[in-house]
Amino acid sequence: MKFQTDINAKTHDDFVKESPLNHLLQSSKWASVKDNWSSRIVGVVDNDGKLIASALVLIKRLPLGFTMLYTPRGPILDYTNQALVEFFFNQLKSWGKTQRALFIKFDPAVILKTSRAQETATTNSKALEIIKHLEALGAEHLGFNLKMSETIQPRFQANERLAADMDSVYPKHAKRLMKDAMKRDVKSFRGSVEDLPAFNQVVSKTEARKGVALRNGDYFKRLMDLYGEDAYLHLAQINLKEKHDSLNAQLVQIEEDIVNTPENQKKRFMRLRDQKASVEKFLEEFELLDYTSTQPTVIAGILSIKFGTTIEMLYAGMDDDFKKFYPQYLLYPQVFNDAYEADCLWGNMGGVEGTLDDGLFYFKKNFNPDIQELIGEFNLPVNRLLYRLSDFAYKLRKKGSHH
Repeated sequence: MKFQTDINAKTHDDFVKESPLNHLLQSSKWASVKDNWSSRIVGVVDNDGKLIASALVLIKRLPLGFTMLYTPRGPILDYTNQALVEFFFNQLKSWGKTQRALFIKFDPAVILKTSRAQETATTNSKALEIIKHLEALGAEHLGFNLKMSETIQPRFQANERLAADMDSVYPKHAKRLMKDAMKRDVKSFRGSVEDLPAFNQVVSKTEARKGVALRNGDYFKRLMDLYGEDAYLHLAQINLKEKHDSLNAQLVQIEEDIVNTPENQKKRFMRLRDQKASVEKFLEEFELLDYTSTQPTVIAGILSIKFGTTIEMLYAGMDDDFKKFYPQYLLYPQVFNDAYEADCLWGNMGGVEGTLDDGLFYFKKNFNPDIQELIGEFNLPVNRLLYRLSDFAYKLRKKGSHH
């Protein structure tokens, strides 16, 4: 086995895509997304020169010429092959010294447990052995965190198994909300870079609502430029003027039908009265909206990137004024269908809290995904003494920032 510090980007990407641990954050282009870090691709080749372990390593400059290394959702290798794991991590550590690294952080996409809404979790019997082996090599396991704020990447994720007939996967109430969105004439479509300004608007509305900062337009554009046709921007829109006009026309028609209904046709009369109430309720939803524009209004969007056989749904936004239009219930299925057509097996909806009781979990659960619990984050100290000191300072600072 030979350790190399300049693995070719395409060779690395092909290797990652073939691996069961395939992840977008290990794609070579991710280094260009994280342009405030420098990066290297390191790996191990066997005697025939075949790549058997690979990692995109991000390098963060620290004060006094030191660095911290991070391999997001990596390294990519067979964690059950102990000889390979040992060789790779020992070499990685030696190389880390040449980079003046205090420590190397990594969080491989190794699954600890997986479950579906009502099912009992299946446990990966090898996962605990993998953790033990990494600890024996000097890596510090940061535990089974439940809060997303405690780790760089979420330890729990909602991952949808994609299939030809996704409708059979969704629960009844989700299907009902999909129908509601269609009734309101919401349309979903795959957009392009030209649609980014509209997407930015719904994202900034989501940020304002949740009090979080997601990303800005330049960042989204960089993602779309870098990943090209593997970047999927899906938007949901509605032509408010058309819908408002058609509801008013419907109301006029129903009122006319009521007037013309003979007294003895009680059933027809009741049915028309229900229809009238329903249309009036619809129209009420429009009262607070600007329905004068003839242009469709974008009310929600999702930006996803396909890598290997998984599509990662990275950013989503919705205009809260339209929450009763349920646009996400058209968007998510469309992302899944388009991804499946592009040979994806998984649609990763991203993280949920490990307590499985937050809003994100309840929303994502509507699509009946697998909830995957990963083994978590590790720190591999390179400079033991300074790592201890820096870790202590970091914890102190974190503690201080809570007060």
